[in-house]
Amino acid sequence: MAFSTETAFDLIRRAWKQDRLAHAYLVSGPAGSGKKALAGRIAALVTGLGEGGFAHPDIHLAEPESKSRRIVIEQIRALEAELRLKAAGAGKKVGVILEADRLQPQASNAFLKTLEEPPDNCLLLLVTSLPEGLLDTIRSRCIPIMLRATGDAKPDPVQTRLLEILTAFFQTDGPEIPRVFNLAREFMQLLREIRQDVQDANAAELKREETLYRQTTDGAWLKEREDYYKGVTESRYILERSRLVETLLQWWADVLRRQQDFPAADFPACAEATGELARKFTTAQVLRKIAGIEELRENLGRNVQELLAVEAAFLRVFGSTSSTNFTCS
Repeated sequence: MAFSTETAFDLIRRAWKQDRLAHAYLVSGPAGSGKKALAGRIAALVTGLGEGGFAHPDIHLAEPESKSRRIVIEQIRALEAELRLKAAGAGKKVGVILEADRLQPQASNAFLKTLEEPPDNCLLLLVTSLPEGLLDTIRSRCIPIMLRATGDAKPDPVQTRLLEILTAFFQTDGPEIPRVFNLAREFMQLLREIRQDVQDANAAELKREETLYRQTTDGAWLKEREDYYKGVTESRYILERSRLVETLLQWWADVLRRQQDFPAADFPACAEATGELARKFTTAQVLRKIAGIEELRENLGRNVQELLAVEAAFLRVFGSTSSTNFTCS
């Protein structure tokens, strides 16, 4: 489940006071969810800094700095060396990796060793919008803190279309299996459009750079930039796909909140729809549907065949439903 930054920080603060803090946390969430600010507050808490931020001799950062915007192995080795020194203050030493999904493979393997044998009196914080971009072995050694977008965030056009598709699905009568497969096809069509938009945007940016620097650089530079934008395209697509899967989670989380009479909602415009579903399903059923979406997210992170993963998850999550008359407005 996704948390607000205040709820997440309160959980960490209680664990800190009870001396039950884990040695590594993975802070993830969409843009605007406050990931970096939360990491700063946690780092400040355990070092005794007081206010949120990273300006403390016992807080050490690693973030993309190279030309390719990746975190390289030398940065991880330097981070580990700093963390193995004695703390300057009375609190812990903290290692923060921003945009952790940008770790190069060699850097990922080096950091995995740090996770397996963490320095004494040390806290590790990984911050990313794309946890699926991390090695499974790294994710499994961190306690996840998944944040949701801020309450005033509005669904973007693609999210809005997905919400409309979901609403239409529950309003439609007919044989269940064909309806579920049609829903999966519509979801895949959204993903194809997202990929095309990302490819077009990065192709335009590469063209702009080629025009600017064609006369001042050699062909090797152009090949490097082509490889860079190819990587950026895939990373951006995975991020946008993750956001769309997160929208499915938010939908069912709103259903669960309605069942518990919880006032907050990620999609208040869909209150009628989620409220009707809250009455239709039991809490146990909704929790199983949420688990199905979470399994989809994990399977996509393992780089399985995308269409098969979506179809299997949708059969589990959207099967055994009947039509309902409501709107999202």
